[in-house]
Amino acid sequence: MSYVQPVNIPAKPSRPPGRPPATDQAARSSAAMAVGTLASRILGFIKGILLGIAVAGTAVADIFEGANNLPNLIFLLVAGGVFNAVLIPQIVKASKQPDKGTDFVSSLLTMGITGLLGLTALVLVLVVPIMTVSTAFTGQQLQLAITFGMFLLPQIFFYGLYSLLGQVLNAHNAFKAYAWAPVVNNVVAIGGLLVFITVAGRTSTTAHTVDNWTTGQSWMLAGSATLGIVVQSVVLLVPVKRLGLNLRPRFGWRGTGLGATARIAGWTMATMVIGNLSFIVILMIATIPTGSKSDSSADSAIPGLYALNRATELYIMPHSIIALSIATVMFTAMARAAARHDSSGLRGSLSNALRTTGVATVFASVALIVLSGPLGMLFSGNKEFAGRQVAITLAILAIGAPFYSINFILNRVFYAQENAKTPFIIQCIMVAIGLGTALAAAALPAPLIIYGLACSYTISNVLGPLVSHQFLRARLGDYGGGLILRAHMRFLAAALVAGAAGEVVLHLFGGSRPDGFMWHSISAAVITLAVVGLVMAGAYVLMLKVLRVGELDAVLTPLTSRLRPSGRR
Repeated sequence: MSYVQPVNIPAKPSRPPGRPPATDQAARSSAAMAVGTLASRILGFIKGILLGIAVAGTAVADIFEGANNLPNLIFLLVAGGVFNAVLIPQIVKASKQPDKGTDFVSSLLTMGITGLLGLTALVLVLVVPIMTVSTAFTGQQLQLAITFGMFLLPQIFFYGLYSLLGQVLNAHNAFKAYAWAPVVNNVVAIGGLLVFITVAGRTSTTAHTVDNWTTGQSWMLAGSATLGIVVQSVVLLVPVKRLGLNLRPRFGWRGTGLGATARIAGWTMATMVIGNLSFIVILMIATIPTGSKSDSSADSAIPGLYALNRATELYIMPHSIIALSIATVMFTAMARAAARHDSSGLRGSLSNALRTTGVATVFASVALIVLSGPLGMLFSGNKEFAGRQVAITLAILAIGAPFYSINFILNRVFYAQENAKTPFIIQCIMVAIGLGTALAAAALPAPLIIYGLACSYTISNVLGPLVSHQFLRARLGDYGGGLILRAHMRFLAAALVAGAAGEVVLHLFGGSRPDGFMWHSISAAVITLAVVGLVMAGAYVLMLKVLRVGELDAVLTPLTSRLRPSGRR
């Protein structure tokens, strides 16, 4: 997540003609990843809309979401933190060896793939107790969750393969394929949902219930979801081969440096275990409301896991497009700066990262709150009550969106310094807070549990940066907290003006009336979003210009240069 050069350095170092500076290279890579992530998120939007058209507002939707959450949770629980945060510095070090890291990466992939195969096989054998322990489903709902699990749990292996290959590519500054592979995944999943809607019917006209669900429907819904993950990982084999590392199976670990990786991984593993065990508890709480839904009824006014997941996907989108793209691209450079013990460079890069991402995430938070109604309707399957469930959940979650990105970036500094112990301590603190608030939500009446969990997420997201800041400041010193705070205050002022303008226009579309235009259908929601969103974006950019916010250019310039035709750059 690092930046090679902070924006407040007025002059760039000289360089040979035709050779771009590291900052320019990073900007282009960041832009390429942001565009790829944006394309993936747009397709993910379409996939979510189609899933809503297929099963929104039903108990089946909640059961599918519960089963579909587990592969990623189990992968992250066992190995995700090691793959995503620890391996890049080790691969970078290995790439300086005479063999360019061939032995290290060969051993890494051999060990990783072998472990993933064993883990996936074990999970499939234990699918019944896993579903029983991790969800609150019972009876026919539990049986359907187990069926879904048989289709979905093989994703664990392919999540791991995608992450392993992606980190090898990132460590060699080959970012594009890793960012664009999820696009293929979404295309496959969209195809599967279109087949489901065509063959089985849409939720607004066909009653999809636990009682009448068929194996064929499971193949179409869950099978296509897993096929997308398979394709997402397999497509990365081509760019990895192009690295020219001459990779091969290698079962001997000695002399490869994997011992150092294992020592660092120990703390990271502990961090992920603590965090994801808490999410399994949250998953169980989130499935409690589904038990109040009838197995024979297609509609339910009680919000469930489907509403929580759709709202979570929406509020996390600004982070995924901006903060995550920047962090992934710059993490390699940050690791190199840490290896040089360049604390000043780390501090400047961190300050730059937080201010640059804040331009997008602060506005996104306000925009998500204002537009929560029409956004919820996108995933409603044309059921107004389902749209309101997503909207209320989203409005609560959106408050914590900027804080989530801030905390993510702060913690990446520790990993760049190969310090995995401090994030573990921070995680323990945040898990204690998160579990306390989640358990409080579980005590609420069934119709309020999902909203209570959304409040739990927001409280944790807001407190997270405060905790991380204390640890980071003690280790790194002052990284420009006053400058960062003043910048975010300007972002917030501009966003609130834009939000007020959006509320005025939204009122014209019936946002404040139960029978208003935007609540009529998905198409009405799309029109509302297009008009109100453009008004808000225009007002925000105008206010940023008035307030002379320089960080806006830092966000827009790489993206506009990337989208501009090559002959005009």
